[in-house]
Amino acid sequence: MYQNGKGVKQDYTTAAKCYLKAAEHGHADAQYNLGMMYQNGLGVPPDYAKTVKWYLRAAERGHAYAQYNLGLIYSSGLQDYAEAARWFLKSAEQGIADAQFNLV
Repeated sequence: MYQNGKGVKQDYTTAAKCYLKAAEHGHADAQYNLGMMYQNGLGVPPDYAKTVKWYLRAAERGHAYAQYNLGLIYSSGLQDYAEAARWFLKSAEQGIADAQFNLV
């Protein structure tokens, strides 16, 4: 609600705090959203290591978009193409078309 300003004033800092609480309890969507916030510097300072950390936690829980984003990170930033392909495949198997495209 805070991230999108639905029913409350938009507040990325509060949204990040809420996501962190849920992420620490293993909620995959919160882990993914927290990764996005660190990647984009929304409510928290941009932090590459924390971006990867939270995407990885969500991806390990089967979050398809976290898997896709890890594929992007490994293919471009970290340049580990085998690891990128591994995450793209996991995401592609869940029907994410962009991941399927990146495997071609």
